[in-house]
Amino acid sequence: MQNRLLNLSLRFVLPLALVLGLFAYAVIPFVDDLTVRWSVRDLDVRSQSLANALQEPLGEYLQAQEERRVLQLFDRAVQDERLYALGFCDPSGRLQYHTANYPATLGCRSGSGGSGGKNQSLVHLGRGPVHVAESPVEHNGAYLGRLILVHDMGFIERRSADTRNYVIALFVLLAVVISLITVFVAHLSWRGWVSSVKRMLRGQSGQHTATPTPPEVQPIESDLRTLLNELNMERRSRDDATHMWSPEKLRALLHEQLAGDEVLVVSNREPYMHVRNRNGIQVQRPASGLVTAVEPVMRACSGTWIAHGSGSADREVVDRNDRVPVPPEKPSYTLRRVWLSKEEEQGYYYGFANEGLWPLCHIAHVRPVFRSSDWAQYEAVNQRFADAVIKEARTDDPVVLVQDYHFALLPRMVREVLPKATIITFWHIPWPNPESFGICPWREEILEGLLGSTILGFHTQFHCKNFLETVDRYLEARIEHEANTISYGGKLSQVEDYPISIAWPDGTEKWPSVAECRASVREEHGMPPDHLLAIGVDRLDYTKGIIERFQAVERMLEMHPNMVGRFTMIQIAAPTRSSLDEYQNFEARVRALVQRINSRFGSSNYQPIILKAEHHGSDQVNRYFRAAEACVVTSLHDGMNLVAKEFVAARDDDRGVLILSQFTGAARELHEALIVNPYHVEQSAEMLYRAVTMPEAEQCERMRSMRTLVKDFNIYRWAGRMLLDASRLRQRERIMSKIRSHSRTSLRRVV
Repeated sequence: MQNRLLNLSLRFVLPLALVLGLFAYAVIPFVDDLTVRWSVRDLDVRSQSLANALQEPLGEYLQAQEERRVLQLFDRAVQDERLYALGFCDPSGRLQYHTANYPATLGCRSGSGGSGGKNQSLVHLGRGPVHVAESPVEHNGAYLGRLILVHDMGFIERRSADTRNYVIALFVLLAVVISLITVFVAHLSWRGWVSSVKRMLRGQSGQHTATPTPPEVQPIESDLRTLLNELNMERRSRDDATHMWSPEKLRALLHEQLAGDEVLVVSNREPYMHVRNRNGIQVQRPASGLVTAVEPVMRACSGTWIAHGSGSADREVVDRNDRVPVPPEKPSYTLRRVWLSKEEEQGYYYGFANEGLWPLCHIAHVRPVFRSSDWAQYEAVNQRFADAVIKEARTDDPVVLVQDYHFALLPRMVREVLPKATIITFWHIPWPNPESFGICPWREEILEGLLGSTILGFHTQFHCKNFLETVDRYLEARIEHEANTISYGGKLSQVEDYPISIAWPDGTEKWPSVAECRASVREEHGMPPDHLLAIGVDRLDYTKGIIERFQAVERMLEMHPNMVGRFTMIQIAAPTRSSLDEYQNFEARVRALVQRINSRFGSSNYQPIILKAEHHGSDQVNRYFRAAEACVVTSLHDGMNLVAKEFVAARDDDRGVLILSQFTGAARELHEALIVNPYHVEQSAEMLYRAVTMPEAEQCERMRSMRTLVKDFNIYRWAGRMLLDASRLRQRERIMSKIRSHSRTSLRRVV
């Protein structure tokens, strides 16, 4: 064994010591240069401090022309061991006063800063380098001349010598410690790891003749070089908001980073629906931010989108494998439809997802409802979608994008069958605090399901923090809060914030002008041209703060009676989940409140609130955005709220005011909006009045700033960041897999 250790010392420790020695030799000049620069900065500061201290007495003595006191002042100052000499130059550039050892060759330096500046530099004299600093001398506002401070630089050589000794000692100590650790590790694993390392080191050292690297080590060398390359690419490809993200950039990223990789998307809502009407089968594209976000990815990578087939003619157009190519006009990816019965949809979607998880995650004071029957349907549907993912996967390591709270169990289900898959789950709604989430009877199962994800995304860092704390409360997992990682069941999940956004609109030149929109909307509702207008666009959902919004309108009309007859709030509220009792009750409350406020303040030709409880197309909504003085978003709790960003994107005239609830994710980005607490009715009322009466100059300043942010941080950046992170993790995993494989091969050969 002693011979083995001696062998190891000769084969590893000595080359290591040589490498460290060469590295130390290369580092020492850099350390010397750093020492000089640090010392010069130190002397700059010392010179400035001394000049400031001498300023007042020197100014008095100079004005009084007391030469003796000036020289006494100089002599006392140069008692500092590093201050070598002092001199004073009058405004004409003549050396008027100086200490005995002031260098004659220095004189009054030319090009000095005059009466308004300072000049510091190194000057090489016959005795060696000195540091020269100049500072103007003023008294009672009069410029008297320049103070010249000369510091001895000899101490730097002593300091550099000490630093060199410390660096050499550090590297010697480092070499000894690394050598001892290496010998100890080698002693413990001699038969396996040491044999491979010895071969690698022998090939690297090339004793006497050029020995080629053994074949079993060559792939490792290549992979390590690839890993370093990837790390460099990672630094260069950090998100830069100054570079506009676009569909083309996202497509290029996919081809560069995920070339050849299979991408599967799972969502409840499908990107295209086939609907039968009187004219036959027509294709509809649901209005969905999720569809807008993910479809460019699918078009670029020709993947497969797995979704619930809910259109009335969906079954008629699919093939025998329930697939249909989309988009219809130019197919570029596959839509795979999953069928659900009415009972399954009622239990999984309307029941557990929207009566349970939705109110649980939104702090909107609506009691979540949990039923065992709904949970059973939720589990079964998640398993059915997971089976579809597994069946559609052509490789054992696809990239799977799982969308939203409908599929909390799916990541773990897919992971169990496809352990090499890269699973990205994005949770589009807020994540509550641990105490609130603890209400759920199946909290552990949901957390375990989500931790099947490679990457788990939320809108904000606050939601990430809540999720980490929830896992910490209810599961036995290893959590690294600084790195935002969770290790559970032998798998590592990365938890990151990816603020979602919108696609920045193209073709805005085809939009009707703001003036046209303003005129048409007011004419349509019988309003005069100067009528003040606010717009709200939401689903008819209790989390959107619609009742609180209308209460703020009522309070604003009470506080500012001059607004009665001059202001109207138009609320577009698309019906949603109308089969649920909670939503039916909520709609009834909204309609009753609108009727009461309109009866109180309205007249035969004026209504303060106009409720449009019906679906509106994007063009119609855009027209209202461009016509209004203000857009009001008063969500009681929201993951992001894209309506706020859509309003900003619609205002290419740089006008309009956004009123934004502090409980939205968008409030953490759009700081120029008027931020309100929707529960504070008076505050919301005042902000509404301020918005519709805000001067145009202030509107313009706020809107321009928000438009720049929304344009740069768009939907393609959201998708690109997630896919970049996935690509990096996949590359690292593949490299480490190759290294492990080749290491095992090397071990078998040695044994």
